[in-house]
Amino acid sequence: MSFIFSHPQRKKTSSLNEMELKYDKGVGGTKAALFVYATEGLESMAFTANAVSLVTYFIRYMNFSLTKSANTVTNFMGTSFILALLGGVFADTCLTRFTTCALFGFLELLGYALLTVQAHFHQLRPTPCMDDSKQCEPANAGQASMLYTGLFLVALGTGGIKAALPLLGADQFDSKDPKEAIQLSSFFNWFMFSMTGGSLAGVTFVVWVSSNKGWDWAFGACTILALLEIVFLCIGKPFYRDNSPKGSPIIRIIQVLVAAIRNRNLPIPKEEDELYEIYDKGAVVAPNEFLQRTSQFRFLDRAAVHAEPSWGASASVTPGPWRLTTVTQVEETKILLRMLPIVFSTIFICTCLAQFQTFSVQQSMTLDTHIFGFEIPAASLPVIPLTLNLIFFAIYDRIFVPLARKTTGIPTGIRHLQRIGVGLVLSTISMAISGVMETRRKSVAYKHDMVDSNKPLPMSVFWLELQYVVFGLADLFTLVGLLHFYHAESSAGMKGTSTALLWFSLAFGNFMSSVVVEVVNKASGGWLASNNLNRDKLNYFYWLLSALSAVNFVIYLVCASWYKYKNVEERKQEENSIQGYAD
Repeated sequence: MSFIFSHPQRKKTSSLNEMELKYDKGVGGTKAALFVYATEGLESMAFTANAVSLVTYFIRYMNFSLTKSANTVTNFMGTSFILALLGGVFADTCLTRFTTCALFGFLELLGYALLTVQAHFHQLRPTPCMDDSKQCEPANAGQASMLYTGLFLVALGTGGIKAALPLLGADQFDSKDPKEAIQLSSFFNWFMFSMTGGSLAGVTFVVWVSSNKGWDWAFGACTILALLEIVFLCIGKPFYRDNSPKGSPIIRIIQVLVAAIRNRNLPIPKEEDELYEIYDKGAVVAPNEFLQRTSQFRFLDRAAVHAEPSWGASASVTPGPWRLTTVTQVEETKILLRMLPIVFSTIFICTCLAQFQTFSVQQSMTLDTHIFGFEIPAASLPVIPLTLNLIFFAIYDRIFVPLARKTTGIPTGIRHLQRIGVGLVLSTISMAISGVMETRRKSVAYKHDMVDSNKPLPMSVFWLELQYVVFGLADLFTLVGLLHFYHAESSAGMKGTSTALLWFSLAFGNFMSSVVVEVVNKASGGWLASNNLNRDKLNYFYWLLSALSAVNFVIYLVCASWYKYKNVEERKQEENSIQGYAD
């Protein structure tokens, strides 16, 4: 192995042939991505249907209180998303993207099967409490354990798929090829399009099944969908460009931190050429890219400083990875540190999203859900904004992005952080609209003396659609922007872990929702504690979330202004200098 030392100048010894990343043109591309879209659509169909309707299952069939039902849903969602980090680490460290998706898909299948069995046999759940006058029988320890085991397996499975599947799809496009770079930009939009399409089918078909045929049929449908997603994933196997694991990114980050601490007394060189780097094929995390030195977090540069050899030691002996790391490895760590403020400043929009899966569903259960003589299940309320989102995705990708690209020269039309910022503003507006709509709903309840009535209010459920539509647009900008941002900005050896940061944000947003509800209840004297939305002050809660979202947006602007996009030293740019050293 050739080593490049810090004195006097790092020597570049790789041949040009070693510098080329080869893509097999017989596989990959849009053809392979179609199987990824199908798999994501099926997975989202099952997962989203449960996200919007599980709250009714917990209330009516597991005898949970309103608040406990909402918190159980948000905790389930949060666990699903935080476990995506595990899937991302697996995809980076020891398994290929395809294997990771297949493994976690099987776990998801087991979870849905377990929930189906519990929903089918009444002995495995408490006697349903269908009216407030009846004494509710709580679930015993065995019934609760079975429920939580099934939910955990679903959360684990869907978390791993959400982390690895978009990476598998992105691997089908070569970002160094100008044509495929544009296709890669479109991939994330169409990936979210397939997710939205699956969600739309879920909140119509699966929710209809749960409302009219029973929860055993609904969970059974989810089990079949989980099986089909594995089938579609495997059918596409011959067409995939699959990645090879590149080792643990967590270990590499820890090595940089340890080496920087151990070398804390060494001076930081001014020139990048005085720092340690390896240009042999296979010697760095990503043989086709080298990250250039940046000025932020300069204390970490000491991890790439080669100390003078001690007396009697050979200058040709290089210290181990816990004493000396490459510039690329140091910059990989810096990228993650730079991303963290963006991660934390986008968590709160996920807290707002959680309200549409809990309190908004409970709102819809109090309203008139009939339209043209048909009764719409309350949990199917998102069907209109999801349908509009499908249209918005197509317009954004096919009209807005090409026009913006001609102006800015950026393949994505606008910068990722700009797109995220637009979504945060729309989220703030959506929560304010939610407060207005809840105020009107309560006024109808008081006007018709129906505060304590179980009958639907004489107000159409479609009054709630506006808040769903605006927040759907926020999703279009923020979630897609974050997914593309994490993938584009991370190093090649850390894409799984960094892309999972999107789901990390969603996880903590859901967990924070539970915390915010509890804190607001205690601080306000019970805005959400009466188990009756007509007496609760949910409108105040929505306005509070809108105000906090505005504050969060200001914090995001500061973080986004501070962020520096990564700078990659491409191999083609190195050709002349490599040839010069070789001569």
